[in-house]
Amino acid sequence: MTNADNFPLAQAIAGRVSVRQFKPAPIPEEHLRAMLSAAVQAPSAGNRQPWRFLVVRHADLRQRLAQAAHGQSFVAAAPVAIVVLADLPRTESRYGSRGTSLYALQDTAAAIQNILLTAVSLGYGTCWVGAFAEDQATAALDLPPALRPVAIIAVGVPAGAPRPRERRPLEEVVEFRD
Repeated sequence: MTNADNFPLAQAIAGRVSVRQFKPAPIPEEHLRAMLSAAVQAPSAGNRQPWRFLVVRHADLRQRLAQAAHGQSFVAAAPVAIVVLADLPRTESRYGSRGTSLYALQDTAAAIQNILLTAVSLGYGTCWVGAFAEDQATAALDLPPALRPVAIIAVGVPAGAPRPRERRPLEEVVEFRD
């Protein structure tokens, strides 16, 4: 049996931590496109692909997003914030209210994880921000009602080496039923 820890994906998963201090270095568009290309490869219910992505490089708009994120200033300090949106009608048209209340969120979460792991593999740090005032983010981004902001991802070159957090052991969280 192969040791999965030696594979690049396993290393990216193990190396992913939330980064809240960034260098001001810009992120090349090709790297952003690589992250977003990975995002759209995520699975989605019925292949509806209900995601949209706003890449925010404008400093004033990142500041408004930081304010919407309850003053989490690292959102403004990062050179890029990727706002992940759920295109609710894409899922609702097939799955009704369950599509908008659950599937669209699951689908965008899978896309978010792909962004995070691709960013790590390219040497960037990220922080997935879910704590924000949805109405304020919607207003700051001038979003139509069909698009729901699901997450703000701060992306940049880490300013330091954040410590990995402890994870609960498998024995505590996994149960096999044969």
